[in-house]
Amino acid sequence: MPLFQPWYHGNITRSKAEDLLSKAARDGSFLLRGSESIQGAYALCVLYQNCVYTYRILPNEEKKFSVQASEGVPIRFFSVLSDLVEAYNSPNMGLVTHLQFPVPKEEEIEEEPEPNNQPPQLPPRNFTASDVKESHHGDSKSSDHASMSLSDMYLQRLQQLDMSTLPEDHQKTIQEYFRTSLCSDVEQVQSGNPTLPGLKKLTWTICRNLNSEISNVLPTLEAFQRVLDQQLSPRIGQLRSQVSADSSQYMPLRLEKLTKLLYSIEEKTKNAVFESVGYDGGHRKSLIPPVTFEVKSESLGISTKMYIKVDVESGKVFFKKARDGPEDKYFVHNKILQLVKSQKMHAKLVVVVETEREKVLRKEFVFNDTKKREGFCQLLQQMKNKHSDKPEPDMITVFVGTWNMGNASPPHHIKSWFQCKGQGKTCDDTADHIPYDIYVIGSQEDPLGEKEWTDTLKHVLRGITNIRFKQVAVHTLWNIRIVVLAKPEHENRISHVFSDSVKTGIANTLGNKGAVAVSFMFNGTSFGFVNSHLTSGSDKKSRRNQNYINILRFLNLGDKKLNPFDITHRFTHLLWLGDLNYRIEFPSTEAENIVTKIKQQQYQELLSKDQLNMERDEGKVFLHFDEEDITFAPTYRFERDTREKYAYTKAKATGTKYNLPSWCDRVLWKSYPLVHVVCQSYGCTNDIMTSDHSPVFATFEVGVASQFVSKQDPNTSSQGQIKFMNCVATLLTKSKTKFFIEYHSSCLEKIVKTPEGENTEYPDGSIKVRFASLAELTPIISDPEYLLDQHILICVKSTDCDESYGEGCVALRAAEYCYTEFQITLTHQGERTGSLTGGIQLHTSEGKQTEKLYDFIKVEKDDPATSKGKGGDTHINKFALPQAIDFTNPSYMEVGYKEGYAMDKGWSYSMPLKTVPSAGQMCKDLNLVGLSTKKISYDTAIHSPTGKASSPKDENATKTEMFDNPLYGQMRKTQAWAKEQEPQHMDHFMPPDAIFPYSKSADMDLDRPPVPTPRNRSYTCSESKPLLSVPITMHPTSSKKPVVPSRSEAGIMVASSRPPLPIKSRPGQSESPQPSKPRDYRDNVELPGKHRHPARPGQPQLRHPS
Repeated sequence: MPLFQPWYHGNITRSKAEDLLSKAARDGSFLLRGSESIQGAYALCVLYQNCVYTYRILPNEEKKFSVQASEGVPIRFFSVLSDLVEAYNSPNMGLVTHLQFPVPKEEEIEEEPEPNNQPPQLPPRNFTASDVKESHHGDSKSSDHASMSLSDMYLQRLQQLDMSTLPEDHQKTIQEYFRTSLCSDVEQVQSGNPTLPGLKKLTWTICRNLNSEISNVLPTLEAFQRVLDQQLSPRIGQLRSQVSADSSQYMPLRLEKLTKLLYSIEEKTKNAVFESVGYDGGHRKSLIPPVTFEVKSESLGISTKMYIKVDVESGKVFFKKARDGPEDKYFVHNKILQLVKSQKMHAKLVVVVETEREKVLRKEFVFNDTKKREGFCQLLQQMKNKHSDKPEPDMITVFVGTWNMGNASPPHHIKSWFQCKGQGKTCDDTADHIPYDIYVIGSQEDPLGEKEWTDTLKHVLRGITNIRFKQVAVHTLWNIRIVVLAKPEHENRISHVFSDSVKTGIANTLGNKGAVAVSFMFNGTSFGFVNSHLTSGSDKKSRRNQNYINILRFLNLGDKKLNPFDITHRFTHLLWLGDLNYRIEFPSTEAENIVTKIKQQQYQELLSKDQLNMERDEGKVFLHFDEEDITFAPTYRFERDTREKYAYTKAKATGTKYNLPSWCDRVLWKSYPLVHVVCQSYGCTNDIMTSDHSPVFATFEVGVASQFVSKQDPNTSSQGQIKFMNCVATLLTKSKTKFFIEYHSSCLEKIVKTPEGENTEYPDGSIKVRFASLAELTPIISDPEYLLDQHILICVKSTDCDESYGEGCVALRAAEYCYTEFQITLTHQGERTGSLTGGIQLHTSEGKQTEKLYDFIKVEKDDPATSKGKGGDTHINKFALPQAIDFTNPSYMEVGYKEGYAMDKGWSYSMPLKTVPSAGQMCKDLNLVGLSTKKISYDTAIHSPTGKASSPKDENATKTEMFDNPLYGQMRKTQAWAKEQEPQHMDHFMPPDAIFPYSKSADMDLDRPPVPTPRNRSYTCSESKPLLSVPITMHPTSSKKPVVPSRSEAGIMVASSRPPLPIKSRPGQSESPQPSKPRDYRDNVELPGKHRHPARPGQPQLRHPS
């Protein structure tokens, strides 16, 4: 068995194996690990001349092992791995060198069990004799005394009961059990047998007749249930009577089966009867009551109080001068064109409506506060969604909650959790009755049973929303549980439901710590949810990091075809919640100062020492995940039944243990590039106090794709095509192997593999791999409305072991208008392994996209002319809606700015200007089909995935500046925000080479490390940009004549008549003058007033053509 061999390292990662061999630093050092690509296989890793060579060890049908070594060497088979290793200690066996120095496995510091005043009810454990001896100190007399005391106690209780109505034989059986069999069961447990045979015999005797009845009843109930099922099994005549047929099974299991069947029959019968008569049970549809908002409207400089009543159910918005005034002036939902939020005035909102004469009216209002404005926007978005004529939604809302229940039953009232009330970024009272489409609830140290907890959640949601939510999935690992509920109307939209769990407790075998997870498809969008409870203790940060890596590696969810990818790449939206147990790193002497800062709401200094934030900054965990700003107090460790006092000390035998107040309970997420996702709330409750943790909530607005059915004739529509070219991978590895790329996507007919790339090794231990060949991918549907919502997953694999060396994702929407260059960070099992650059070109059929619901709300800077002028209602041209920024969707930005530092998103694109070629040029290769060549402009203010502006761009529009996030208050401001800055050099993508093998000169220009471009989290800024009249074509040319590329301060490369080549910086070379033009900071890694790193030595400067 390899398990006990010093050279066998189990399922360590490939990068960890390389690190261990590098530390050994001797030729002939070797180790064995489990294969990442083939189950039951192994990988032999050998160090030679500072390079790691990997050989696959594969089992045959007879379970014998052989090494895939050099060609021409006879293949030898071995029954055990130890014989194989011993044989390859000899030279000339086909390896790069013979095996000489086994690298031992590193010792891991195991987690110590943490005592708990209220221990969870754990599953039975097989105690060994040594455990029993140690726990009872070998004192058999005390054990006998304990069992006798237990027997006497129960006999005394039995005498106090009135048993006259019970059968005499049952009375004697119970008395006999407490007299003799109970003592026998105690002895059985002490000897390592926890099955309680005496109790089983008792229940079997009492339930003898019931057992016979169950055997008769179960097949009948199963047959009845089959009739009620919507879809019958092909084997309709075979009944699932395994439980009923085996009468020797444990009685509680049979009773549980009977109970579940009765519940199922009752529920299905009710649904069938209710649907047949059209009765909704009184709780099937959400009824959002009308809500009235008090606002101010300015007219001729005079502020007037007004009231806006929103009736979601009727689809009307009433404008009244008095709260009880007449409701004769209103607009229906389809006449409300857009909501435009003000960046400068956080409570100001512009409602753009269409009048009866098809004129557009701009109505400006100021709400009492920002929360009221947000509540109004949520209600109108709910109204637009409710009355939409679209057959399928393009946006849904998701509630995510996590709570460590502390092994205590929840209180009767937990509504505040689901209504997002308490501290932090919370929801307004006006949004109390708006239901979310999906509820995901994660709990840790949960003392309730699955059914009891699920029923509690359904009952609470039913009281809030008047909806009977459907259970999508529930999964439990010991006391860690995840529950997913959805609206009834989404029942047929949700499919491919999977659940799984991973144990990370002591020795990774106990489930007191670990994760439970659920995944499913919502129409054409994949979702994954992970609820984890990681190792506790302030000094166990490294172990928590390892918990995270193990969960990533071993969770088995999602599309099984995506085996090369971990769960961070398998889902459009992955949300991770739970008690992550990361603490704040302050000395225990600072406990009182920490509490003082919390009372003063001075969280930033504490968050700077938050372990999770620090580990994320170093790229050790949750790489490329997002988390909303934390504006609430630490959620652990409170005294129970109060939220006014933190219990940060705990008395132990070894002394006082400190648990400083910390943000242990968190919600993070990771989504594919260029998809719509925005966190609407993130906080914790104040009034749920049964646990030493406070429940945490987060709500999201996410874009979803439909199960697309093309309306085009496949025989007449043109075939779509996706082209990847000029791909260069930089891998952080010392492996001596060749590499190729695999392209995966549900939109492709098949997986596409490239030929081997050309390796170039560098002294820093990295390898640059160039893939000169063009990769052509054929999508199953060429309609742009379908394709632009799709993503291509990329995996760089080795040819020797077929193992992944890095994965990434590219959004097809990035190539919506023309050839686009991309740069993505490659990761593998949670670690950064390199980068990949290249270009992508998309060709689709004729078609256009429909407007998305999330394009309904925009954000713009206040127009000074309007704000200081008449105000009030303003008539504007119907086709000149106000210029706005898509504030609700920051994920599309290439710029990041959060608390003064940039966020690494792991991807960036050279998003081109949306220009069109001249009338004599073809547009199809640029994917501009369906766009008018007369009126096309690139609105830099629009960042929705659809790229849709609310209207054609106003030439006289005032440029927009960057402002604070209205939900968080003021940020630091500098004078540089208000003035123009001189252009500075920034890192651009290298323009594409012609599709030829790379020349030596090209190598020198591309030897720079990747520069990941972050994205904006909460706000944007933009300026008007003039259109460039540069003709565009996507056909690469064979000419190698260098072309000086154009420079754009927004990081945008515009293709010329041929793909331009990089130029070298030469001493004494004069720089051509650069035309003055407005800056666009939105698509730039540089923000106004922020320090920039200087350009790298030898990096080419990009210029405008003279």
